[in-house]
Amino acid sequence: MSVRAESPPADVVPVAALTDQVDALTDQQEAHARATTTASAIATLVADLQARGLRIDVPFERRQGGAGPTDSGMLWVGGFPLTVPTDNAAAAASPYVLRAEDEGYAIFRGSERLADASAQRRPRFYDLSTADGIPYWKIGLLHLDSFASTVVQTCSYWGNANQCTFCGIGLSLDAGRTIVKKSPAQLAEVARAAKELDGAVDATLTTGSSNAVDRGARYVARCGQAVKEAAGLPVEVQFEPPFTLDVINEVADMGIDSVGIHVESFDPAVLAHVAPAKARTGIERYFEAWERAVSLFGEGQVSTYVILGMGEDPDLTVEGCRRAVDMGVFPFIVPLRPVAGSLMQDVLPPSPLYTERIYRKVAGYMALRGMDSSIPKAGCARCQACSGLSSMESALKVGSTPLLQIGQRPGRVAGTA
Repeated sequence: MSVRAESPPADVVPVAALTDQVDALTDQQEAHARATTTASAIATLVADLQARGLRIDVPFERRQGGAGPTDSGMLWVGGFPLTVPTDNAAAAASPYVLRAEDEGYAIFRGSERLADASAQRRPRFYDLSTADGIPYWKIGLLHLDSFASTVVQTCSYWGNANQCTFCGIGLSLDAGRTIVKKSPAQLAEVARAAKELDGAVDATLTTGSSNAVDRGARYVARCGQAVKEAAGLPVEVQFEPPFTLDVINEVADMGIDSVGIHVESFDPAVLAHVAPAKARTGIERYFEAWERAVSLFGEGQVSTYVILGMGEDPDLTVEGCRRAVDMGVFPFIVPLRPVAGSLMQDVLPPSPLYTERIYRKVAGYMALRGMDSSIPKAGCARCQACSGLSSMESALKVGSTPLLQIGQRPGRVAGTA
């Protein structure tokens, strides 16, 4: 009697094929776990470096004194842009050190190598001057790959009861590191050099606040328009909510790409203490200005600084950020960076555990709403070097990526019931 070999049922998978599927899935799970661990470790390291600073064993480009990311080194850590304190007491006692390697640099803690790093060299355009002898670096600076300038280095709040306690706008001027007012033509000339010689990819222009109806928005926008026309860079301009919101329409009509309208804190009690004039403007007025701006510039092209470590209620902070995100505003969260010479120079920066917790909550909500640091065309939210949000975004994305299914779902194994 002959025996006819029958084919296995359609849902039966040969043992060898199933083994291959399981091995592939295991490899994928292990790779996913490694990526998640690495991304999470970098996010934690970034938050810790922002709080504890970095000791330097090798020379590299740093910014010392004045306003902005002051007394800081500018570098990439694990591929993420970062400004980190390098020239203050915290940095001198930091457990982290930057060391040179055969190619580039690395961050170490003791003998443990934690992450690759690369540093910004001195920009070439810093060695140039205008026809009337003003060094280019007094007109604009390069923050990693972003051209940045304070176009009017005075503020109606400075030196009186309205002074923002975290601010250092007058310090750069007092130290002779800048000029009082940059013209649109000067900024256009220097921005073009920054792009051509040093690869600047955008421009961030800010200004001190004035008592005029526009609060200084028209002039900083004129400067931004000149930079964009001369250098072809996307431009963000930053200003206070104008007394007349139609001024924001005028800024949009000048072709500006993004705007920063900075509330600083969503906690009204803290805002009244650290920025009394902003508190009188009122947090709700910021929301009104943001709503108008988003309607003109688009979601993700309007941003606001949110400073951590000034005594704020974390729940109010997170809720304010969520409300801003819901209307299309990018909350650019930064830890307090005490500026030497400011009214808050002796305040300690917030703990990395605190900042990382808020980064995680806000970045998670932003991801749910489809907003991330790839959306802003220009400005601080595009650069991200003073915040830990982009590294947290990466950690959350890697950690939540679903495992891909390898082939078809396994059926019954051949030879089993």
